[in-house]
Amino acid sequence: MENLDRLAIHTMTTKPWDLPTAAKKYSEAGVPGVGLWRQWLDGRSLAESKAILDDHGLTPVSLVRSGFYPYLNETEKQAAYDDNIKALDEAAAVGAPQVVLVCGAKPELSIEENRKQITTGIASLTDYAKKVNVKLAIEPLHPMYADCRSAVNTVGQCNDMMDEIGDEDNIGIAVDVYHVWWDPTLKAELARAGKRICGFHACDWMTPTNDFLEDRGLMGEGCIDNRGIRELVEAAGFNGWVEVEIFSKRWWERDQDEYLAAIKEAYLKHV
Repeated sequence: MENLDRLAIHTMTTKPWDLPTAAKKYSEAGVPGVGLWRQWLDGRSLAESKAILDDHGLTPVSLVRSGFYPYLNETEKQAAYDDNIKALDEAAAVGAPQVVLVCGAKPELSIEENRKQITTGIASLTDYAKKVNVKLAIEPLHPMYADCRSAVNTVGQCNDMMDEIGDEDNIGIAVDVYHVWWDPTLKAELARAGKRICGFHACDWMTPTNDFLEDRGLMGEGCIDNRGIRELVEAAGFNGWVEVEIFSKRWWERDQDEYLAAIKEAYLKHV
């Protein structure tokens, strides 16, 4: 990247920092955008959280996360719906234009039933998403998570789901390189997605990977072609924020100011 104008950092990336600290540090470092994880809104009103961002000149680019649609009974189904409504309200209150969806999965259900319930769950929220003017951003997750985190695992599945639901205005696709870099159909499916792409998340895949949840790499540390995938989403029509989302015990244990400087350097060099 030529500059930091499109850089956003997820609060989970710098996990040791609370929201006031992260906002101050990002702003001082010239980072203009922030991806808000919902835990960072706890302990204060939504208005207070928004004021923290506004006071530091930060743009909220996404709220993470909602979803988890599959259910085993009606109580679980209603709880998932209620939490998704809550997430949409939270995003609207802090000014985030989209809620990132981790769609969920139940190992007790077949993969087909999981995907059916996910599609139905997302479709049930489109009217409310339109009402509060917040997009539902479906994030496909790596298939190693298909048992219990998400049965939606490729951009192609997202495209198929959006075709079935038939709502281009209130649903989009969040492309996280960690989850999709391996897909041999990625180039074709990103082109098919086109303007459906509403988010792009950068990080890297470590070799070896010591923890499949909390051992992501900084861009350039691993085998993912972040720049190449960015160019593919841009060729499809995406020109939005580049969100750095790194779960890493290794980096969380480091000095976070040094880590932030490393994020900026890696962003400019490898994205």
